[in-house]
Amino acid sequence: MSTETRSASTELKGTVELTIAMVLSGTLGVFVIESGASPFNVVFFRCVFGAIGLGLYCLVRGFFTEHNFTPKKLGLAAMGGVFIVFNWVLLFESYESTSISVATVVYHTQPFYVVLLGVLLFRDKLTTAKFGWLVVAFAGLILTAGVSLSDFRDGGHSAYLIGLGQALLAAVFYALATVITKRVTGVRPHLVALVQVVLGIPLLLPFASFGDMNGLGADWGWLVGLGLIHTCLMYVLMYSSYQKLPTPKIAVLAFIYPAVAMLCDWAVYGHRFSLLQALGIPLIVAASLGVNLGWRLGPRRSSATEPPAAAAGAKREATPPAAPADLAQADVPEPAPAAAAHGAKLTIGESR
Repeated sequence: MSTETRSASTELKGTVELTIAMVLSGTLGVFVIESGASPFNVVFFRCVFGAIGLGLYCLVRGFFTEHNFTPKKLGLAAMGGVFIVFNWVLLFESYESTSISVATVVYHTQPFYVVLLGVLLFRDKLTTAKFGWLVVAFAGLILTAGVSLSDFRDGGHSAYLIGLGQALLAAVFYALATVITKRVTGVRPHLVALVQVVLGIPLLLPFASFGDMNGLGADWGWLVGLGLIHTCLMYVLMYSSYQKLPTPKIAVLAFIYPAVAMLCDWAVYGHRFSLLQALGIPLIVAASLGVNLGWRLGPRRSSATEPPAAAAGAKREATPPAAPADLAQADVPEPAPAAAAHGAKLTIGESR
């Protein structure tokens, strides 16, 4: 088999893996709501069953043998896990106060908070293009949220506004986890995710209401599914796909998640966006891709005295593929792709 054929086959396999992972991620909201459990209970048992599944997978694959954890890396992974666990709680609370569709799209603004945190914490440069995409995303967020000034003046929509705030705060928590966990290098992402779900068990134990679980009956299956399907299986598929795909394809395929979430919300619960809200979705999608892939806003200016061929060459050299801030944007732990070139190995990064 030639190198080109092998590369195409590998990329196709990665595409299938990530597509399945994103489709599964899009069904997460239905599992959460159908379980009938409170958000704290849902996240607690997601951590329990997810830890069992991921622990067994890591044991079978021999990942514990050379884990490469140091006290510092373990501490960073745990710190990121605190934000991940409460990010899940806030997102699941938002499902109930708004809808799966609205909460998912609002939550999908995570990359912009990663950019802002980089500027605030690490003095990263906020380029004109990134600032422009932030403005576009904010406009899309306002449209998608479907709120007006009158909603803040009367108390009729207070629960909905609280739900929007929960989705936004969940996205901020996710961004914090991203920034923290990106500093954990040289450790398999499966192990970082395992640390975080294991941490979630004692962390959420004081908030879990086990008395409310007595009447669940068959609904326990939804909670088991959240742990084994939406945590263990989905992580494994995503982590595998990231090693096989170029950054642009990962960024595009990531939008399968909100698309499936909105489809499930409409098919199962009859929720749909208004026309005005729907106008905000492409703005958020375009802004997210623009930030992740380093797109410019507007045409690039070239020198009037520069020969066309030289200008084209300078353009290619001046715009290398940008490392994305966040690519998958679902609600589950994942590594932050650190390399944008096709074939480059992706290092461990954020947890979702």
